Amino acid sequence: MVENLETVIFQIILHGGNGKSSAMEAIQEAKKGNFAGAEEKLKESSAALNEAHHIQTSLIQGEIRGEKTEISLLMVHAQDHLMNAITMRDLASEMVDLYQAIKLPGTLN
Repeated sequence: MVENLETVIFQIILHGGNGKSSAMEAIQEAKKGNFAGAEEKLKESSAALNEAHHIQTSLIQGEIRGEKTEISLLMVHAQDHLMNAITMRDLASEMVDLYQAIKLPGTLN
């Protein structure tokens, strides 16, 4: 599966970074009261993070098939980057809900 492990690792970092950036942009949009924009940014974040997760899952499935993956500092960084980005997206979603509840009372579930 892995043609060039370094390229695969950088793809995880790239998509994770894009997901985190979109999550931060969602918070900024909600802060301005643009909830449609915030929701769009959360969707962009999820799409990027899903792509990174798909790559990560491919590596895991390869390892299950016996294809060993070299564990390097770069790989550890990519995994850390992805997990932090997922956490940021989840927190951004909650913050968008909170901003919406503050600006539009009665909207918090």
